[in-house]
Amino acid sequence: MFNRLAAAGRSFYGTLIRYLLKFGIVGGIGFVVDFAVFNWLLVGGLGDQHLLSGPLGAKVAAVAAATIVTWFGNRYWTFREHRRTNYIKELLEFSVVAVSGLLINLLCLWFSHYVLGFTSLLADNISGQFIGTGFATLFRFALYRYWVFGHHRGHAVVDAEQKAELAAVAIFENDDAAEARASAPHAPRPPHALRPPHEPRTLPDDTAKGPRL
Repeated sequence: MFNRLAAAGRSFYGTLIRYLLKFGIVGGIGFVVDFAVFNWLLVGGLGDQHLLSGPLGAKVAAVAAATIVTWFGNRYWTFREHRRTNYIKELLEFSVVAVSGLLINLLCLWFSHYVLGFTSLLADNISGQFIGTGFATLFRFALYRYWVFGHHRGHAVVDAEQKAELAAVAIFENDDAAEARASAPHAPRPPHALRPPHEPRTLPDDTAKGPRL
């Protein structure tokens, strides 16, 4: 029992680390896009006195650009074995998670800029780019991995019982085991072996034992 738990733990953490490394690289590219667009708009890249010239509007535009980049990276590299044929639904769900992460970014930036009064460019970058992005990244990874690109939502058509079982063990299984479980047909139950009929019990033959004394 202990060996099975240890093997499951090693498999889980090995798969998790692999996804985290890929997700981190894609997220790093998205961070560069986010950082560049955000600061370009703040310094007047599109002019002043418009919706995108303020910190919140600039952050929305920067996250939108980074979301498109990271969706391509996660779909075709990080979680490529779990991408779905219905890419429109996948993109919509990806966008919902991205917008939710954006709210975390904006909350951190709003609290720093308008509540604490840290209005400098450096303070906006620390609160919006580092603190907010850190919390938003953890949130997005969890939902991308186990909802948008969860292996229990893949291509395989399985019955409701298999889906429920896969969803229950998804956090403990690696991808290969989950896909094998989803694609393997149910093995038919072996027929019960016919029991041989009970042999009649024979009474001892008193005559064979000789006369009683």
